[in-house]
Amino acid sequence: MADKRILTIQDISCVGQCSMTVALPILSACGMETCILPSAVLSTHTGGFQGYTFRDLTDDFPAIHRHWQKEGLTFDAVYTGYLGSVRQIAYVEDILSTMLTPEGKVIVDPAMADNGKLYAGFDDSYVEAMRGLCGKADVILPNITEACMMTGAPYQESYDEAYVQRLMEALTAVCPGKIVLTGVSYCPQDSGVAVYQEGHVSYYRHRRVPRSFHGTGDIYASTFTGAWLRGNKVMEAAQIAADYTLRCIEGMEGREGHWYGVRFENELPYLIKRLEGVQ
Repeated sequence: MADKRILTIQDISCVGQCSMTVALPILSACGMETCILPSAVLSTHTGGFQGYTFRDLTDDFPAIHRHWQKEGLTFDAVYTGYLGSVRQIAYVEDILSTMLTPEGKVIVDPAMADNGKLYAGFDDSYVEAMRGLCGKADVILPNITEACMMTGAPYQESYDEAYVQRLMEALTAVCPGKIVLTGVSYCPQDSGVAVYQEGHVSYYRHRRVPRSFHGTGDIYASTFTGAWLRGNKVMEAAQIAADYTLRCIEGMEGREGHWYGVRFENELPYLIKRLEGVQ
């Protein structure tokens, strides 16, 4: 595998095992030279902690971008996670237009909504801006809610394969590349991911653990990105990411006091072996 330099753009939650503190070690374990552009710095993530600090770093984007250009830096891929504003999305688009290598790839996790609702602070203008960013991506990784919001499709908590097929076909008008739809579940016992390529939907199903954890979406997106950039096909990378994420969740059995994230660090040796083809 040729050496690759990837830039990931998302927030840093100093405590909480999510966003950048997940992406950096996972992408590094996948063999990527991982560079970062923090969109914000928080003392903790926002799920369950009280009184957390938040510093918006949007105003730092242009100067960082100019310095990188002055140094002649380029990236083989850019992977975006949580972006805090329409203005940040516009700056990211500037970076994509100037800093990718000729064969550079763009992976977008449109982290803006879940369970039928937008995250706090986002509105329709943000959804429209994210649609534009996804239109520049080689791969997007939305969940059901985000897919509905970007396509105007009705959100449903219960659905069948025909609904997912229609939703992914609608997403092709948003993203011309590959689509990995996460959190797809046709029954309470299972969950999985659906991959849309060349007019065909493939589904990978795995066991569902009846407990939710913060940061698992970031674990999935980071693992998929690293596996795909290593040369795995999209469906292979989707399966590796699903298996690794599930393994991290399963490792939390008996750790009820560790409520703010999952111990993905313990399973990095498994991920490295899996990527090297060692089962």
